[in-house]
Amino acid sequence: MNIAIVGTGYVGLVSGACFAETGATVTCIDVDKQKIQNLINGEIPIYEPGLDELVVKNINAGRLKFTTSLAEVLNNQQIVFTAVGTPPDEDGSADLKYVLQVAKTIGENLNKYIVVVTKSTVPVGTSHKVREAIQSELDKRGVNVKFDVASNPEFLKEGNAIKDFMSPDRVVIGVESENAKKLLTRLYKPFLVNNFRVIFMDIPSAEMTKYAANSMLATRISFMNDIANLCELVGANVNSVRAGIGSDTRIGRKFLYAGCGYGGSCFPKDVKALIKTAEDNNYSLEVLKAVERVNAQQKGILFKKLQNRFGANALKDKCIALWGLSFKPETDDMRESTALVVINKLIAAGCKVKVYDPEAMKECKSIIGENVTYSLNMYDAVEGADALMLLTEWKEFRLPDWERIGNLMKNKIVFDGRNIFDNDDLTEHGFEYHCIGKK
Repeated sequence: MNIAIVGTGYVGLVSGACFAETGATVTCIDVDKQKIQNLINGEIPIYEPGLDELVVKNINAGRLKFTTSLAEVLNNQQIVFTAVGTPPDEDGSADLKYVLQVAKTIGENLNKYIVVVTKSTVPVGTSHKVREAIQSELDKRGVNVKFDVASNPEFLKEGNAIKDFMSPDRVVIGVESENAKKLLTRLYKPFLVNNFRVIFMDIPSAEMTKYAANSMLATRISFMNDIANLCELVGANVNSVRAGIGSDTRIGRKFLYAGCGYGGSCFPKDVKALIKTAEDNNYSLEVLKAVERVNAQQKGILFKKLQNRFGANALKDKCIALWGLSFKPETDDMRESTALVVINKLIAAGCKVKVYDPEAMKECKSIIGENVTYSLNMYDAVEGADALMLLTEWKEFRLPDWERIGNLMKNKIVFDGRNIFDNDDLTEHGFEYHCIGKK
């Protein structure tokens, strides 16, 4: 089966490599010539565990190809996926210019039946715009070529994307014709041996499902962070509360961990976009607006604790070490990362900032520049520090040598933004410990 995927970002590249692994012949397309050349050479532009090996394996097997021209390969495909970016506009709405540009290119060059599948996260109604853009170009050319559009939103977790793709909880597909359903069923047939569900539905419902799913997860995070902040005020322990409510089968345990806010490429953008979609339809999503406000406040919670500890006007020239820069472990992605908020607040307060992250140092340098000190490792970061802040729960941070750290730091003070450390353990080593949701 021949398929094309337009866009070699996180979603497009992972999807292309995984489809190729199941035996499909996949052509990935991107306008960035250097990026495509690097991919042909086996150089991966993002960090995702296992992705580099999977890409190289399928390039060598001849199942995964890369090009800069959709027009040249379009009419050799049965299915074309759009996996280009949909960045938020200033008003929070998703910018569809790249999605519609792909549709325009398809309409300008299409000579045979294909299914055009939107995999990018897009607002409800986008598939209608895609259909109109393609048909408009066909009409200009005076040709009558049938095509179908479909929606196949992704539910990949960064750091676990390959497993999520190969063994998904579910695959959601919105279609409007039996022919499109038949082709997409054939494409996903290799995954059926794992007994997962392919859920077919209408296209608007598929488009809404993606936003609703991410918004629900974001809601659980912000809800738990709100509860955690109240726990501190009343003397409760948020970890005990989480265990208590998570054992209720109606609620479950996932996404109930208190912390210093969510980030990444999905949750913030999708919450904003769904709020904007509601506003465009004269409706106000009050719960999601609160979710967004709580998350914005939570990203500053560790800085607030730092101010309370040292005094709001006493932070100048304090040396603060940060462990973790990416928005979550197992990725170098810093989009909407809590670290960016914390760093900016620390710099504005006159602090000296030393940072370390296993994968996101290069990305941080491209965003923050030389305004912070980039450390060689986690221990180098804490040398001479007045306090340590844990922002991302990378595995290598979970069992540090506290005795060594205590000898390196100026003040033995730890602010744990992900609640991964043990209070008794740190107290035993003479540390002052601050976390989320416990006094």
